[in-house]
Amino acid sequence: MDLETLLEHIDIGEDQDIEFKSAENDLPKAIWETVSAFANTDGGYIILGVSEKNNQFIVSGVRNPEHLINQFWNNHNNSQKLNAPICSDSNLEIKEIESSKVLIIQIPRASRTQRPVYINNNPITGTYKRNYSGDYHCTEVEIKQMLRDASDDPQDYQILDGFDLNDLDPETLKTFRQRFTNREPDHPWLALDDQNLLSQLGGWRRDRNTNKEGLSNAGLLMFGRQRSILDAFPHYHLDYQERFSTDPEQRWDYRLTLDGKWEPNLFNFYYSVYSRLVNDLDVPFRLDKNAIRAGETHVHQAIREALVNALIHANHLSTKSLVIIKFQQGFAFSNPGRLRISLKSLYEGGDSDVRNPNLQKMFQMLGLGEKAGSGFGKILRAWREQQWVIPRVLEKLDLEVTSVVLPMVSFIPENIEKELKEIVGDNYHSLTELERIILVITHKFGEVSNTDIQHYRKEHPTDIGRCLKRLVDNGCLEKSGIGKGTRYNLPNQDTIDLFSLLTSSEHSESNSDHNEPNPEHNESNSEHKESNSEHNQKQLLMDIAAPVREKKRAKPELMRTTILNLCSNKYINLKTLAELLDRSPDTIRTHYLNPMLEEGSLELQYPNQPSHPQQAYKTVSKQNNNKAQTF
Repeated sequence: MDLETLLEHIDIGEDQDIEFKSAENDLPKAIWETVSAFANTDGGYIILGVSEKNNQFIVSGVRNPEHLINQFWNNHNNSQKLNAPICSDSNLEIKEIESSKVLIIQIPRASRTQRPVYINNNPITGTYKRNYSGDYHCTEVEIKQMLRDASDDPQDYQILDGFDLNDLDPETLKTFRQRFTNREPDHPWLALDDQNLLSQLGGWRRDRNTNKEGLSNAGLLMFGRQRSILDAFPHYHLDYQERFSTDPEQRWDYRLTLDGKWEPNLFNFYYSVYSRLVNDLDVPFRLDKNAIRAGETHVHQAIREALVNALIHANHLSTKSLVIIKFQQGFAFSNPGRLRISLKSLYEGGDSDVRNPNLQKMFQMLGLGEKAGSGFGKILRAWREQQWVIPRVLEKLDLEVTSVVLPMVSFIPENIEKELKEIVGDNYHSLTELERIILVITHKFGEVSNTDIQHYRKEHPTDIGRCLKRLVDNGCLEKSGIGKGTRYNLPNQDTIDLFSLLTSSEHSESNSDHNEPNPEHNESNSEHKESNSEHNQKQLLMDIAAPVREKKRAKPELMRTTILNLCSNKYINLKTLAELLDRSPDTIRTHYLNPMLEEGSLELQYPNQPSHPQQAYKTVSKQNNNKAQTF
């Protein structure tokens, strides 16, 4: 970490990937919780020699950094303190700031085979994760998922007790044979009976150590009946949606999910969904009798790869859903489970670490999916050929979900350039090429980070960061979050957050009351002029917020009390709160709203859609649980 970046972080404060500790003489005991949290999440920096005073961080320095380094290594290499040593000499650095020394410890992100990283020789109580600016215990479910991923045994390899061929759908097996025969008519496996065919595919296994044999996870997932799959995987859920409306209240135009009308195994899901994904593409295409490869374009190959990847890389033991969404101008794929390789390796290609290799093998027998780590490369190739915005991959570490968005839109269409000129104004003509590209990417995705821009440009992340700061300073972009969690969006852009839709879709059915239109809200929005009562309400809120608004620095207790008073009678959105309090939305969200939501003093208007474009906050009241009109 360079000195300039360090000083910027000290000025901003702690966040997702930065932790400050005073450590004047000795290593803080709580440092190991942070080491575990950073390692199990996405890495980060621990800065020793920075203290907090009056809600500000100051450089207090450490007296003997070499002593702290010795203490760190003694505990780091002690298996009773830390189960997996993950740092090297290059991860520790001493810097001097105004005659004071600070010790910087970089904690790398642990690989899947290293997780969980835990302390005190106890994975249940000693495993932590990073969330916002704090360290939190991982749940037992999260720890078990890490242990499953760490194992060298494939997740679809396990033999299922009490399951046999009767748990498979015979029509699915029959159709698989037909497609396999059409592609490889002389393949010797086709002469085998069902059990022996499954054995060759990895769907039926015999343990050579115990001589136990039976149906495997892969066999049931690929060919199983719904009831049998749910008996083995209680949280198994597949969800395909077509969403062509920009109205957030309209959930979908078409949906395929587990409804008892079909056998929702992975084979049937693939063929039902793929045909709908490609049925109206505006590029030349024709299917052969097997629905593959006859004159297909690279775009069709890319969509097929994205769909197969979601199925074979999914953690089907997770409590999260596998969600595929088709939009008017693109697609979004979300599967439970973290990436098993780094984002950099994914975009560069060549590496492959499949969670379910037997499922991959079954799809490959039908000519579907790649094995050499070139699948995502084919997706990138197709999108570059069409001059579309490059696909975006996002790991939601807190949800253990990986999402891929494929936008089928030109990079800078004429109408979008016109819209950007209207948003930016006269500043547009003075922008650099990088600044214009950033605005275009932001327009496409609605919200971006520095990391997202790096996939499209070769500039150093620091240069991109400075460019983003300039765009924020001149009003072209708005900023929220801090550190690696910093996001940027165009001011006043009405757009859908594709990733929030992916993670919220699995709950939309059971929480449909949050999606139903609010007649009072719609009625009030239909008026273009403020009523006197609304004016009086605004004035009342301005008066409540005055003690904070009139002070450059307000004590946290005053800020919290004022927010609770403002939100006591109705839901208020972040933008309104920022205007009332004269603070940046980033400050309010990070330091007050998020902690108050966690402690239960505030509630969301759309609790199952955290990134809902109309999200608002209300004080939790025992006397009144009814929703009020959004202000």
